[in-house]
Amino acid sequence: MKQSMKRGTLCVQGGWQPKNGEPRVMPIYQSTTFKYESSDEMGRLFDLEASGYFYTRLQNPTNDTVAAKIAALEGGVAALLTASGQTASFYAILNLCSAGDHVVCASEIYGGTFNLFAVTMKRMQIDFTFVDQDAPEEEIDRAFRPNTKAVFGETIANPACAVLDIEKFARIAHRHGVPLIVDNTFATPINCRPFEWGADIVIHSTTKYMDGHATSVGGAIVDSGRFDWEAHAEKFPGLTTPDASYHGIVYTQRFGSAAYITKAVVQLMRDLGAIPAPMNAFLLNLGLETLHLRVPRHCANALSVAEYLSQHPKVAWVHYPGLKGDKHYAAAQKYLPNGTCGVLTLGLKGGREQAVRFMDALRMVAIVTHVADARSSVLHPASHTHRQLTDEQLKAAGVAPDLIRFSVGIEDIEDILADVEQALEHA
Repeated sequence: MKQSMKRGTLCVQGGWQPKNGEPRVMPIYQSTTFKYESSDEMGRLFDLEASGYFYTRLQNPTNDTVAAKIAALEGGVAALLTASGQTASFYAILNLCSAGDHVVCASEIYGGTFNLFAVTMKRMQIDFTFVDQDAPEEEIDRAFRPNTKAVFGETIANPACAVLDIEKFARIAHRHGVPLIVDNTFATPINCRPFEWGADIVIHSTTKYMDGHATSVGGAIVDSGRFDWEAHAEKFPGLTTPDASYHGIVYTQRFGSAAYITKAVVQLMRDLGAIPAPMNAFLLNLGLETLHLRVPRHCANALSVAEYLSQHPKVAWVHYPGLKGDKHYAAAQKYLPNGTCGVLTLGLKGGREQAVRFMDALRMVAIVTHVADARSSVLHPASHTHRQLTDEQLKAAGVAPDLIRFSVGIEDIEDILADVEQALEHA
């Protein structure tokens, strides 16, 4: 399927391309293993001398078909599905870093990712420096070290709703000879394709808008194929020097622009195995088929809710990058001119206590530990998803104690607003 096709067509037609007499709908290859006629054929697969399937822990046809669709949507050369968005973040870094290495990261990121980087990966002796993403370039430059291997940020931060200046971060990263990794979960490739602004690797929690129905946990890593690993060979020996576990192959020499994803598959999936079940990939594909229809509805509904809340006397503040006057409105107009996402944040004048009363009074909008699916939902991050962070870390991540994350669904906007109105009356 040609990437030149429009994104809506790729959502529906990308990935699975049935041949004469094959199923019109992508099959579920619910098998752990794959049969071959000779030992030599199997051996060539293990030596990476031939392409094919031998064990689903590494690759599976259903998973790879959906990964190909996501790669096409993002404009990348290759993609890999993972068992969760957290795994995608983990693998994206681990594919480049070893003990003793360093990463520069925007501070306004999802709390679970912050914890992964600042706590778990720190135990692995991979160090992260968190920077204010709105700081001047020269200030961010000072965070780099000789052992820095990547820069990480989110297109739209969860839950702060800050918009990353992708061009600025790409420029800084490339000046230091490292790739920019962007989590594009909230924007999705419908509203933003970070590769077009200089990013090198994109990740997703496909659990969110891509799945869209809260049915399957998953993640994805997409490689642009544009970063020149050989030009910075001393920084990335895992890609540019022989791999003894595969008879000394050099990934950049053998696989060219697909080196990064190939290494992630044959090393990280081989050894860690966090691959999604084929059934989950099948469900993800169903969600992708309507992504281009759902995302505009999410954005339109969220803007209506943001406009309503911004005028309500009980509301202290609203953050939504699509709302005129928002701190990140200009950045949103640059990177996301067709819409941002369905997520906004707000605070009530009564603080945390009133926030709890408001959420408890909602009837249709549910309190759930999830975001970005078809149904509207709310969460209080300081009490839930980000409760592991200190007050200082919460502030650095853009999460105020009274912050309510509102994920606006695709229901009729009149019903969403009616529920919000009655809940505010009781708050």
